[in-house]
Amino acid sequence: MSAVAVNSADSHPAGSSSAGSTPVGLNPGSFDLAGTPGIPLWRVVSVELRKLVDTRAGRWLLIAIGVITAAVIVVVYLTAEKDSRTFVTFVQATAAPQGFLLPVLGILLMTSEWTQRTALVSFTLVPGRGRVLLAKTIAAVIAGLLALVVAIAIAAVATLVSGAPAAWKGFGATELGKLALLQEIGVLQGLAFGLLFLNSAAAIVTYFVLPNVFTIVAALWKALADARPWIDLNASQSGLFDGSAMGGRQWLQLASGVAIWVLLPYVTGFWRVLRAEVK
Repeated sequence: MSAVAVNSADSHPAGSSSAGSTPVGLNPGSFDLAGTPGIPLWRVVSVELRKLVDTRAGRWLLIAIGVITAAVIVVVYLTAEKDSRTFVTFVQATAAPQGFLLPVLGILLMTSEWTQRTALVSFTLVPGRGRVLLAKTIAAVIAGLLALVVAIAIAAVATLVSGAPAAWKGFGATELGKLALLQEIGVLQGLAFGLLFLNSAAAIVTYFVLPNVFTIVAALWKALADARPWIDLNASQSGLFDGSAMGGRQWLQLASGVAIWVLLPYVTGFWRVLRAEVK
């Protein structure tokens, strides 16, 4: 039996096309993406939120935040006098463990892309690096608010069980706003240090050591006594958790501390990532 070669051009009349033929005017091997909509920011934010639980470290950190918050509430309930088992007491008790762990969550959210070498994938799917970093920032803020909601819910349950007189007195919108701001400053500071170093270990160690060492030095160095509230974030944000009223001067001092310890490392790290070679 002889082989018969069939010319594809002769087998289809002019003007007709087969199922696998290339449309007229379209270059073979190319895709027309002109009409494809871009990836919306909310979808990138949802992906970044999902990354918080995709890694073992992030998943266990979230579990630890919930468990430790509940454990602190139980300890306060068992050790405090009945009159002291108020909503304010329980909420303030949650500020310490969450203030300690939430910044680590912000660090991991930023550094996981580089320690696990997924940054190249992220910046390939979303070429605008600034949008990815913005999405991470929004995700960190949302995570901080969700952690605060969990803390308030657990504190509310403990308050209902305690039966203390005037248990709900002394906590209003102002106190809630201060607590939320305090939590978010911590999360964003951790995010900023993670963005600056792009390494989990270096960012975590620097975050816990550098501000605290600076606080000790500023407290002992008398020449910095007047400047300390303006340059020491631990001192400038004291009005957020000690219950004192904050005037215009105190808010300016807080803004100054945030600019030095949150905004400056964030902007520096942001600029670095925009220009860094991703490998």
